[in-house]
Amino acid sequence: MSQALIAELAPRGVLRAGINMSNFLLVTGTGPTGDPEGVAPDMAREIAARLGVPVAYVPFARPGELADAVDSDVWDIGLIGAEPARAEKIAFTAAYVEIEATYLVPAGSPLTTIAEVDRPGVRIAVTARSAYDLWLARNIAHAELLRSDSLDGAFERFVDEKLDALAGLRPRLLSDASKLPGARILDGQFTAVQQAVGTPRGNIAGAAFLRSFVEEAKASGLVARLIERHHVHGLSVAPPG
Repeated sequence: MSQALIAELAPRGVLRAGINMSNFLLVTGTGPTGDPEGVAPDMAREIAARLGVPVAYVPFARPGELADAVDSDVWDIGLIGAEPARAEKIAFTAAYVEIEATYLVPAGSPLTTIAEVDRPGVRIAVTARSAYDLWLARNIAHAELLRSDSLDGAFERFVDEKLDALAGLRPRLLSDASKLPGARILDGQFTAVQQAVGTPRGNIAGAAFLRSFVEEAKASGLVARLIERHHVHGLSVAPPG
């Protein structure tokens, strides 16, 4: 590895990897040392190994907080959903995994398709500043988005306020549906959250290295092996970038 590349991605001799702890598909737990475990931490560890430096995890409770910290010099790479609003300051790779996002509707709901959700008077519960919230904010024209600070908060608001739909990642919605007799998950998806690796936009060489690494990780089967290693259901390897 060139010294210029190391200077960009690991200027302190360690790769500081920002990890979104709220994504239960990509972070499946913590180890004995307290470090996060899962597909995203393993991807960061592989990147650090390729660079020949140790990895240090920088946990964030929510993806929006990770993205906001791009100017604070607390992480060198961040593993979150690639969204245009975040890409203004973060250079993202192509996605390494995708996660379907759809809606849960309550028992007796007249809503039967994803397209029907975007209608006047429909109220959608959503986790604030999640990747799918950012997508909905750009694309929902008629329905109302009601935001909560956490996944659990969005579910509770959906139930307590008798909202019309709960937006979320399909694996989480499957769990939520099991708590609500008669609730249904709508077929299809309104988007697929593109989980990627990002670095501050000033890291030109670092961004190019990360893009190449992600494409190799998908093509070699590394990403598929990580998904299998952590027994994750609901993740799929993203297509070539």
